[in-house]
Amino acid sequence: MKKLLNTLYITRQESYLHKERETIVIKQGKDKLGQFPAISISNILCFGQVSVSPFLMGFCAEQGIGLAFYTEYGKFLARVQGKQTGNVLLRRAQYRWADDEDKSVAVARLFVAAKIANGRSVLMREVRNHGDNTALSLAIKRLASSLRRIQHAQKVSESMGIEGDAANVYFSVFNELLRSTDLTFGGRVRRPPTDPVNALLSYVYTLITHECSSALQGVGLDPYVGFLHKDRPGRLSLALDLLEE
Repeated sequence: MKKLLNTLYITRQESYLHKERETIVIKQGKDKLGQFPAISISNILCFGQVSVSPFLMGFCAEQGIGLAFYTEYGKFLARVQGKQTGNVLLRRAQYRWADDEDKSVAVARLFVAAKIANGRSVLMREVRNHGDNTALSLAIKRLASSLRRIQHAQKVSESMGIEGDAANVYFSVFNELLRSTDLTFGGRVRRPPTDPVNALLSYVYTLITHECSSALQGVGLDPYVGFLHKDRPGRLSLALDLLEE
């Protein structure tokens, strides 16, 4: 099993990253801000005016360390990618499965079931930790029903419909999970987010999507060919499949 490593977030403006032996060094001008062993890092995410030496870029590509660049406000810009890894036979099998409705729905059901189960677990933990809540209890029952329905989905479109219903149920009680009186959530709004909670959700989704993409490429799968999310130019469909969970 692959060990989960650390993600390094660089938010200090005008920082400079370079390689020193087997470590990653972060500097700002002449000041050293930090130094980390590369073996402990799986991803480096740079925000705003952050520079990376070409040698460190090449090292990250060789070692399978994800390196991505964002604006200071979290909009994705680019990702450094080395040579394609993995077995071409694996990718060919992925493409065949993605073109087969029966195989696609079998995989899609797993993604959606995991998403529903994880969301339900979050709500159950909230009830366990903070006491019974009528709205949460009802949502938990509805998600249990969705979990039973997804097991019998025969088409990817049907799976997407069940996923959408479950997401609506989960987000309808999301405000119950917020402990801060300064934050409120009136519903999921994506393009553009209209409040701090939606902005945070979209921001974290962006980060996780590109971490999923790096992980998929690391094992030789094509992040653009999914099973639940179908092909669309420029869309990381398989990464979005993983993001559902």
